[in-house]
Amino acid sequence: MPKKNGEALSDTLNLGIIGNCKSAALINEDSSIDWCCLPQFDSASVFGKIIDEKIGGNFKIDCDNSYQIKQSYIKNTSILRTLFSNETDAFEVLDYMPRYEKEGDVYYAPPEITRVLKYLKGKPRFRVLYDPKLEYAEGVTKNYIKEHFIVSIVDDKKYDTLFLYTDLDKNAVLHGKELTLTQDRFLSVSYNEKINPPTLENTLFEFERTKVYWLNWCHKTPHFKHYNEEILRSAMTLKLLTFEKTGAVLAAATTSLPETIGEVRNWDYRFCWIRDASMVIKVIAKLGHAKIVKNFIRYIIDLIPDKNEKLQIMYGIRGEKTLTEEVLDHLDGYKGSRPVRVGNAAFTQKQNDIYGILMDVIHYQIENFTDDDEKHEELWSIVKSVVWVVSNNWKLADKGIWEFRHEDRHFTFSKLLCWVAIDRAIKISTLIQGGKSVDKWSALRDEIHQDIMEHAWNEKKQAFTQSYQSEHLDASVLLMEYYGFIDAKDPKYIKTVNAIEKELMHEGLLYRYKNEDDFGLPSSSFTVCTFWFINSVFKIGEEEKAKILFDQLLSHGNHLGLFSEDIDFNSKRLLGNFPQAYSHLALIDNALNFN
Repeated sequence: MPKKNGEALSDTLNLGIIGNCKSAALINEDSSIDWCCLPQFDSASVFGKIIDEKIGGNFKIDCDNSYQIKQSYIKNTSILRTLFSNETDAFEVLDYMPRYEKEGDVYYAPPEITRVLKYLKGKPRFRVLYDPKLEYAEGVTKNYIKEHFIVSIVDDKKYDTLFLYTDLDKNAVLHGKELTLTQDRFLSVSYNEKINPPTLENTLFEFERTKVYWLNWCHKTPHFKHYNEEILRSAMTLKLLTFEKTGAVLAAATTSLPETIGEVRNWDYRFCWIRDASMVIKVIAKLGHAKIVKNFIRYIIDLIPDKNEKLQIMYGIRGEKTLTEEVLDHLDGYKGSRPVRVGNAAFTQKQNDIYGILMDVIHYQIENFTDDDEKHEELWSIVKSVVWVVSNNWKLADKGIWEFRHEDRHFTFSKLLCWVAIDRAIKISTLIQGGKSVDKWSALRDEIHQDIMEHAWNEKKQAFTQSYQSEHLDASVLLMEYYGFIDAKDPKYIKTVNAIEKELMHEGLLYRYKNEDDFGLPSSSFTVCTFWFINSVFKIGEEEKAKILFDQLLSHGNHLGLFSEDIDFNSKRLLGNFPQAYSHLALIDNALNFN
């Protein structure tokens, strides 16, 4: 529904995402660019209002209260349209980051945001509120009007610059003076100074080429009878979270958006988690986008060149192994939720589940890309190394999927993925060496399976629990069926699904777990867990119930159908980093069940 300009907007994360596979920007439903890091996803922010409303900086097109505002995407694209209209005047703000093919699979994707002001009718009046704050708003950003652009400079603690090109009056833009729109205009934010200053003509041409790029990309995605729009929007969101240079897929585009308002569960998610890899690959492969799959597999494999090199749970988008966590004390955080962090200390954690994820990825590569013998030789060396690592470590405690920062435990999910590692190694042996290693490794696979069945099952709870000898339930054990450990119709799995619903379901949403962690009791729903539960309900045969739950969960997305990491149980507001790749992967996986 259109909203009056100035009307109180929703507390939820009503943001759209635009991007070009190098960086991204988040744009509020009132047209304000509240988050953007340039030149890349993990660079310092140039607009950061989302993590500090007062000093973070933003870029907004502003009208008086007579205007209604309505935001949507241009169909089958990632170009965002924000419509301003009253009874007599109307215009649109069309936001995009340029991306289109130049030649031979080489893409033009500069670190830029372009805003086209599309004239519709009347004499709409507006102001440009341009307030960049470079380097996470550390130091003072100063703005200067030059012949072809407005340049923003910070040179206190760090040095950085930003350029704004426009065919509007630059003085009026910089000082927020009221302007009248009588024809199409443009504003273009560039991290680099342009050799050839943009014009309206070439800006509109670039707009059309970017639009065609997205239309073509969507055309390559299969059409589904049910939930096609939701699948397509989620697929584009995942595409926007890929870093083209390396093939990495980011967990989210933001840092420090809290799981709960006012608490300290605030993390930087602009990195690539190995755990997400197998789900990314399987889901995107179902949609026919083989290039994303191949690039991501290459990224994962390139991280482990040495046979004895320790595998981390996460890496930087360029493969960085050190992701030192720092706190930006000068920022107030989202809705006052401090601290604001950059970097993520979880990179040092030991998590035994990642070996199973890696082996699942390698198995997919060998099974589906059968003509790459040289790569398969390299992978076979990794497979043997991983089997050795798992055989020596699967009995040890670790931090688990939820990255508890203190106590190590024998987490069921970690044991499950150790089983996956050996199971996939056996299947790989069958594919490339005629199964010579099957007998040698089968005993280990059976031992891990028996260990899980014996120690993870709790008779009192009638469910597989979070960790061995524990009574705590955990949504991650729902993935036992997903990874092929147990059949969906197995009585123990059905009982686990029912027990998790009874204990972890609240207001149609699922807790990850209810036991106290490093920061107290969780108080919001981890979105992907609800998707996992719905998938499990479908798999055990309760398809009608699964559809009702799925439709209910979809209704909690924002005005553009986007999801963050968490949802508040009571208000249903979106919380946590945004948009969340894991949430959208699971959304697609669920939607495919109904097609």
